[in-house]
Amino acid sequence: ALAYGTESVRPVEKVVGPGNVYVTFAKRAVQGWIGTDSEAGPTEIAIVADDSMDPQVLAADLIAQAEHGPHGAHVLITWSPGLLESVDEHLDRVVLMHERPDDVENALIEGGRGVLVRDRRHALDTANAFAPEHLELCFPGALDALDDVRNAGSVFVGAYSPVPVGDYTGGTNHILPSGGSARWASGLGAHEFVKRIYVSGYEPSALERMLPHVQALSEAEGLPAHARALEVRLDARDRRGGAR
Repeated sequence: ALAYGTESVRPVEKVVGPGNVYVTFAKRAVQGWIGTDSEAGPTEIAIVADDSMDPQVLAADLIAQAEHGPHGAHVLITWSPGLLESVDEHLDRVVLMHERPDDVENALIEGGRGVLVRDRRHALDTANAFAPEHLELCFPGALDALDDVRNAGSVFVGAYSPVPVGDYTGGTNHILPSGGSARWASGLGAHEFVKRIYVSGYEPSALERMLPHVQALSEAEGLPAHARALEVRLDARDRRGGAR
């Protein structure tokens, strides 16, 4: 209705905002007819951490996203083998304390993963390949590693920066790209409602300087009328006695 309009709804130029899987597929269906923002699907979290982190804290962060429901992704990436085992043990205990233990456990079984990597560099490369909706950096010097993060919807830096702060009170936008779309998309912002219009204006002398370059490129592409659009203007100027 928003894309094509109805008797009571005027068609719009762009649809933005989160929704379930049906909203996501609806956006895909109308792309090209109207604009849309990035796709927002089931929740995702990737945590890059070392053994300086309390495994109970990491377990709590994974469960905080798993309680959203099925089809999410809840991933711990570390170069500390013992951390994976410790977090797994805490998950078993903490899940039982949740008000909906079966739902959380099923979400973790479906989308929970522990990834053991060589080192911090390898961990960040893995996170960039995943391009998660939420990325936590939980290791000493995490702030210095921000320059190595290329793909993520929102990044939470340090041991005291859990994702729920961003969900509720942190001020960063909570409408974030998921499903790998953080490789090319950003969270919802004012830029979604702004478009650019490019403007060009040439004086005759400037157009004359451009002419040989346009001639060479148009000839190479087999588009001679492109160059002719410049040539005819300059020829007309010369016939009128304009200065070269």
